[in-house]
Amino acid sequence: MFIIITAAILGAVMAVALASIKFLLSEHLAKKFYKIFAIADLACIFVILGGWAIRSLVPAWFVSIFGNLATIFLMSQLICGVLVILSVVGRFFYRKLNPQTKFDPERRKILAHAMLYPLTSLAIAFYGNRIEKNSDVENFYDVPIKNLPPELENFRLAQISDIHLGAYYSLERLEALLQRVADSKPDLLAITGDIFDDTTMNPAAIKLVDSFCDKFKFGIYYIHGNHEHFRGIHAIEEMLAKTKINWLVNRSKNVTSKLYILGVDYPSRAPITSSSDSEREKIFRAARHSYVEGAMVNVPDDSIKILLAHHPEFIDDGAERNFPLTLTGHTHGGQFGIFGVPIFPVFKYTRGIFKHGDSIGYVHVGNGSWFPFRFGCPPEIAYFVLKSG
Repeated sequence: MFIIITAAILGAVMAVALASIKFLLSEHLAKKFYKIFAIADLACIFVILGGWAIRSLVPAWFVSIFGNLATIFLMSQLICGVLVILSVVGRFFYRKLNPQTKFDPERRKILAHAMLYPLTSLAIAFYGNRIEKNSDVENFYDVPIKNLPPELENFRLAQISDIHLGAYYSLERLEALLQRVADSKPDLLAITGDIFDDTTMNPAAIKLVDSFCDKFKFGIYYIHGNHEHFRGIHAIEEMLAKTKINWLVNRSKNVTSKLYILGVDYPSRAPITSSSDSEREKIFRAARHSYVEGAMVNVPDDSIKILLAHHPEFIDDGAERNFPLTLTGHTHGGQFGIFGVPIFPVFKYTRGIFKHGDSIGYVHVGNGSWFPFRFGCPPEIAYFVLKSG
């Protein structure tokens, strides 16, 4: 499925890029560049798909270098194609509204200032790959809670998610992220899955996270994402069992006398995005219900409950039970956005705050990615402060 989706996306990029060339170059030059870009794109597609097929044999340094360069190359083409299409459509309507009697048909095929399109596209592609995806921002939110015990007033927790350790996220960068969060001195840190995503790096990563537990007053709380299940969940859990990390699999942990953190696993039949399969959705909904009920065992009814889950649709389960806060991840916020709004909202909940009555759900945009590009959706550290209200 991954190969099919990837091949379709890369094929679309190639088609859009080749279609835009004729609007940027003369007919003579366009023919030459058709061949150059077609060969280069096909080579990229071949290496990407071939590398995925033998990914266990491909060294991380090659994946990092080639993946970043290929991303800049392909994304600049896609962005250029989109800009060209928008300009051609705009020019068409402009001519309809402002008819002119004399013009050169051949010259009018090429867009004015044609070289600005590839140069602008390359700059955007470079920015998304080298700058924005590596620039974590901090977002702060107040969480009003009715009948909040006085000792929990201004209790502050931080959330990071979807780090995806591997070729695009190093242990050094993880250490810097953890130190940055620790320096802000929240009461606890929540990690909502997809962090331990490389079998060779996972042992060192677990030790690293464990070394930071004492830097948070109430420690670090972690739940599995789908990628932990891809990377040997039993081995990961054996290593976690030897640490001070509070890893929650359909269970809870008492933080203070009135505050409980509930954590749930990632259901094996969870839809990758929003599901249109009614039968699969039914199974997924039943699994969510079962997991949350398991996490609620021995949790007092009058306690303050915060739910940690990887899949964002657990927000509905938190709202049904009137949990004041449910923290999720998984979506990466779509990785593309405009003014904070995701361009590809393929999930029921894709990014940010969602309110249902007195319950707040949050979808973290992630700190890493398996596709090394972000635009209008920078990685984040989210902070939540409990308030009476």
